[in-house]
Amino acid sequence: MTLISFLGPKGTFTHEAANLVGEELIPYCTIPAVLESVDNGECSLGVVPIENSIEGPVGITLDSLAHKFDLKIFKEIIIPINQNLIVNPGCTMDDIEDVYSHAQALAQCQDFVRKHKIQPHYAISTARAAKDIMGDKSKAAIGNSKIVELYGLEILKSNIQDVDNNATRFVVVSKDDHEITGADKTSIIFSIYEDKPGGLYNILGIFQKNDINLTKIESRPSKKGLGKYLFFVDFEGHKDEDVICDILKEIQEHTYYFKILGSYPKF
Repeated sequence: MTLISFLGPKGTFTHEAANLVGEELIPYCTIPAVLESVDNGECSLGVVPIENSIEGPVGITLDSLAHKFDLKIFKEIIIPINQNLIVNPGCTMDDIEDVYSHAQALAQCQDFVRKHKIQPHYAISTARAAKDIMGDKSKAAIGNSKIVELYGLEILKSNIQDVDNNATRFVVVSKDDHEITGADKTSIIFSIYEDKPGGLYNILGIFQKNDINLTKIESRPSKKGLGKYLFFVDFEGHKDEDVICDILKEIQEHTYYFKILGSYPKF
């Protein structure tokens, strides 16, 4: 039996992503707790968000993988984020005075909330918001369709997000590497020795000269002082391929800090 941890509670988009991985699911309250459950062997896999197409990277996931846990990205999952106005059965728009959801969900639906002159309120999660509105027709929640199934509520308005192409990327973490599939991505972290002209350019030029496509680059504070950064890079290929192996060795020789987060199939 493969136990899979995920950022809970049930009814969130992370829960939806975890359902695509397996059925033996265990919710945890924080992203570090999910990663810890895999690191200490309580669970075989963990599912956490790493990036949203509108809000950007999930800093706590990047920082935890960089500094706290020696885990591998085993798989990626991309979920379209379709937000819905969730209400008690029989409720109409005229009944609603307040709407509750996670801060990110409310931010994604600002135009709808403003247009309908509903008072927004923050909740610790979309699932918690749905649970808190039960039995009160003056209150609504914003979240995904799975919440409706869990709490006996109904969707009054579908797809109320401001931007239609909103999506979140989740990663499945493991202690083990994924084998080569022929259609892979690799994620790495590095920092350069000093802040000087061309420092980052020289590292990225290693990919260019080997004709390797970069799919993402992000920077995060290294926590070593102002102006010092870690760079997170995703690129096509598997770390065990000869050309990728040579690239990684060359990068490691020219960086102060270097870590491979994993090679895994492209979603």
